[in-house]
Amino acid sequence: MTLEEKVAQLVGYWLDQNGTVAPMQSEMTAGQADAGALPEITRHGLGHYTRVYGTRPVDPVERAAWLWAEQRRLRRETRLGIPALVHEECLTGLAAWQAATYPTPLAWGASFDPDLVQEAGRAIGASMRELGIHQGLAPVLDVVGDPRWGRVDECIGEDPYLVGTVGTAYVRGLQDGGVHATLKHFVGYSGSVGGRNHAPLSAGPREIADVYLPPFEMAVRDGGARSVMNAYVAVDGVPTAADPTYLTDLLRDGWGFDGVVVADYFAVAFLEVMHGVAADRGEAAALALAAGIDVELPTGDAYLAPLVERVRAGLVDERLVDRAVLRVLAQKEDLGLLEPDAFAGEPPTHVDLDAPHHRDLARRLAQESVVLLANDGVLPLRLGGAADQAGPRRVAVLGPNAARTEALMGCYSFANHVLAHHPGVPLGFEIRSVLDAVRAQAGDGVEVVHAEGCTVEGTGTEGFAAAVDAARGADVAVVVVGDQAGLFGRGTVGEGNDAESLDLPGVQRALVDAVVATGTPVVLVLVTGRPYAIGWALDGAGPRPAAVLQAFFPGEGGGDALADVLTGAVNPSGRLPVSLPRSAGAQPYRYLHPVLGGPSDVTATDPTPVRPFGFGLGYTTFGYADLRVDPEVDAAGTFEVTVTVANTGDRAGTDVVQVYGRDVLATVARPVAQLLGYARVALAAGERRQVTFRVPTTRLAFADRRGVRVVEPGDVQVWVASHAAASAAAVEVTSSTDGAIASARTHERHPVPGTATPRQVLRVTGTVHEVTGADPRLVEVKIG
Repeated sequence: MTLEEKVAQLVGYWLDQNGTVAPMQSEMTAGQADAGALPEITRHGLGHYTRVYGTRPVDPVERAAWLWAEQRRLRRETRLGIPALVHEECLTGLAAWQAATYPTPLAWGASFDPDLVQEAGRAIGASMRELGIHQGLAPVLDVVGDPRWGRVDECIGEDPYLVGTVGTAYVRGLQDGGVHATLKHFVGYSGSVGGRNHAPLSAGPREIADVYLPPFEMAVRDGGARSVMNAYVAVDGVPTAADPTYLTDLLRDGWGFDGVVVADYFAVAFLEVMHGVAADRGEAAALALAAGIDVELPTGDAYLAPLVERVRAGLVDERLVDRAVLRVLAQKEDLGLLEPDAFAGEPPTHVDLDAPHHRDLARRLAQESVVLLANDGVLPLRLGGAADQAGPRRVAVLGPNAARTEALMGCYSFANHVLAHHPGVPLGFEIRSVLDAVRAQAGDGVEVVHAEGCTVEGTGTEGFAAAVDAARGADVAVVVVGDQAGLFGRGTVGEGNDAESLDLPGVQRALVDAVVATGTPVVLVLVTGRPYAIGWALDGAGPRPAAVLQAFFPGEGGGDALADVLTGAVNPSGRLPVSLPRSAGAQPYRYLHPVLGGPSDVTATDPTPVRPFGFGLGYTTFGYADLRVDPEVDAAGTFEVTVTVANTGDRAGTDVVQVYGRDVLATVARPVAQLLGYARVALAAGERRQVTFRVPTTRLAFADRRGVRVVEPGDVQVWVASHAAASAAAVEVTSSTDGAIASARTHERHPVPGTATPRQVLRVTGTVHEVTGADPRLVEVKIG
């Protein structure tokens, strides 16, 4: 291969751009040529085609015909005859016109259901492969640290194990469908200072090792992910795009990753433009290539002429180019692009990207993700309409998100990411608003009325009167509030839409207060991309809603799923994947904090969440009993936790059983609670089942003072609970090693009712040094 042919394999080309769907896109792609110049642009070949389907609304069959013809042209007219790899966004399903839109990843986390997420990923991957797409830019494995960050809805949750298990499931599903998954953003993007997009990361190496890295390691080692994308951030002043410590030393030499590392869009150029560590594009290319970025996306801004010039000048070793090219060619070989018959067949002539199985999966995942935060008995609503039924006869469905389908979809949905630039173009798939879904489920004798009340972001209150009148004339009012996802100022949440406050946007709280003041029972439904500070609606001293539901952008089946939960057709089983903060300034929000991170008498700032991680109610109740924990385990072993779970209510339901642990005495400060495992357990009314968790001790590993991940000897408290703060009473444990007393007092100032078992003590013997993903990580669950 000539040098020009090599670098051509290391870049993408973004065809037909329009609108702004990436940071600084207009500035970075000002010189982009059009489709007519493709023969000249690709004369040496091409590594990637960037978002062939996902940049503007194109008919998928027509675009597939174009793509097959273009790939054949590359094979026929370039000397090496290598087709281009095609990548697309697939964070909420394939981000293309007419494709099914799934719940946002924060909803995946709320489901606590990796199996269903894997099934959804498999369906999404199969649709992508049918269209000739080879790589998906998902999942996002950033662990939520600050909900002010606009990209929280793209994340799975605040617990590394939940993120790792659910994210790994999506990787497996997508790759089972024939598409390579891309882990992003490696690493620490979600921890940027102040929740600001692209801001620096000030986390220390221990926090990075224990919080931000584990999901990536799980997806690489356990999920076999084939691609990784760098984060935009600088970690302690060093941009990850230019840091071989993470991209090579850890990822490849430490974890054994042998796939391809791709640049987040324009990340290589940002080394010059934003970070100021490169004097020009050539130096930026040299830094990124040496660090371990194999492919520059979305275009060849630095890896083409600027890189060639530096290689020819002797400033960059061509062996670095060769290293990256070999990885790219290996990926193309794995995907079948180097086969003699690649694209010899005909493109699809009929494509249904929103087929019934997509709609079914999207609705099921949405159903499982809805979290019931409070309920005084008003839910479920009985809307059957029968004369002898005690349900409401007139329902007011109010609020800015009640009748808008775009409010149900996340930032990286095609509707909010791209179609926002194409007003008047239909969505191209089936979706029903909350209002329409409630109307569809209401019986003949039930009247459903609607008033918007206000907009999501506006300050106008002129619509309050109509909403208040509708509520006064109704038996119950369902008020649907929340976010509008968008990019870079186009919305209230999403990429570039970071927030200074965690109050509901606009005048939405005032609308809720006005409707509550009517005295009509109110069901507050939050459709959001981040958790908001809604203590006033849950624990406030004055009048408040009778019930509160939280949905994180539930996708095309979200309106129906919310109606299913409201009416009782579905018993809610979602659990919070993030803590609900008390206020924007009450850091840390993440439940994974040491004693010093919680409330105390030496500060007036109370970080206790309004609702903790893992919390969620249903229309039945559950109880735990007969907890048994192995009394002792070797540091390199596996211990069992067994508990009996009972449905103590009068209807069937699904509980999310959570196992927590606390390292009583360690060489560094450890969290007061840590999720060790979880399981969804479906039970009929009155049914009891025994659940056994086999937990590898690597779940207890942490980075010690040397920065080495270890499992230390000592006592660990273990309990089963319905959420992270459900540990009823203080427990004192006498250490068997030195006789010291270790106290496990609860520090919650605002305890939230929950189900928990008494803590038991597990003694860990021996020590394991340099814990890696080669050791078992996944908890095995047996439901008897």
